[in-house]
Amino acid sequence: MLFCIFMTFLYVPWDLLIKPVEVDQEVWFGIMFTGWAAKWTAIPHWLVYAAGAYGFWKMSGWMWPWAAVYTGQVAIGMAVWAWLQPGSVLIAVGSFIPFAILTWALWNARPLFIHDDIHDDIHDDIHDNGNENGTGSD
Repeated sequence: MLFCIFMTFLYVPWDLLIKPVEVDQEVWFGIMFTGWAAKWTAIPHWLVYAAGAYGFWKMSGWMWPWAAVYTGQVAIGMAVWAWLQPGSVLIAVGSFIPFAILTWALWNARPLFIHDDIHDDIHDDIHDNGNENGTGSD
């Protein structure tokens, strides 16, 4: 969540609004974009990070499996990007492993994201009112 907040409110706005076009770079699926292509691809990054920040803040059910899927694509992208650099097989493996571990952790965090709100509401009504029809009378 902190990473998403940082990217949403600090880094991506700086990247889009202040960073000079000629030095801008964005990586998607391990492919680096530069210049204006990087500026344009920063916009979807911003939306992804903003959605992630909100989803983690609320622990929204839609974050599972999408947080893990996005992080998995980052893991693969990091490996592909490093692999495409000359002589960097170890860097590719080293950059893939931490993101793969995070992907695994997010995938296994399903109980934290999936909430059975309808069941909880019905349970609360039964508990508060003493019966299943919610009227409080027998």
